[in-house]
Amino acid sequence: MSIQKATNITWHQGAITGADRERLLNQKGIVIWFTGLSGSGKSTLAHAVEEKLFETGHLSYVLDGDNIRHGLNKNLGFSPEDREENIRRIGEVSRLFADAGVIAMTAFISPYRADRDKARELVEKGRFVEVFVKVPLDVAENRDPKGLYKKARAGEIKEFTGIDAPYEEPLNAELTIDTSIYSLEESSEMVLNYLKEKDII
Repeated sequence: MSIQKATNITWHQGAITGADRERLLNQKGIVIWFTGLSGSGKSTLAHAVEEKLFETGHLSYVLDGDNIRHGLNKNLGFSPEDREENIRRIGEVSRLFADAGVIAMTAFISPYRADRDKARELVEKGRFVEVFVKVPLDVAENRDPKGLYKKARAGEIKEFTGIDAPYEEPLNAELTIDTSIYSLEESSEMVLNYLKEKDII
């Protein structure tokens, strides 16, 4: 749980509103939260969506789990407490991007429902799109692009999601995409079609 330590602070409202920025960018600022097991294809799908958005003149940015842990969250490990703080920070950063009118996409395992729900609560209703990138564990483990499952099975990595740490599947995700069934092209089109249907782009 994050506690507000500074008490002598005031929120400053700028003259430019979120609606102004959205009008400039011709899109709605939202958070697309990709969640799923390691190896499910979250980052690959998020970056494919980013490319398609760019090609059609839309501004988006992918906050990738590994990349964020190189900088903003480099002081966090993988304990339940550190995972919670990792997602809390990403939720706050995503909210800022969305407020700037950007389509912010996150690609994090984010294994706990409560943490994802807290990230959802940071933005207005309709501005958080949870995308459950769903694959069976054996498929993710067979892909194992970083060799992490192999290390986890050998006991070299502790608290690895899906092996000795839990993954709580979303109960009401806006989109569920099984990348063991759908191609990258099909999967990214599913996301783009959702954004068009909701008048986000």
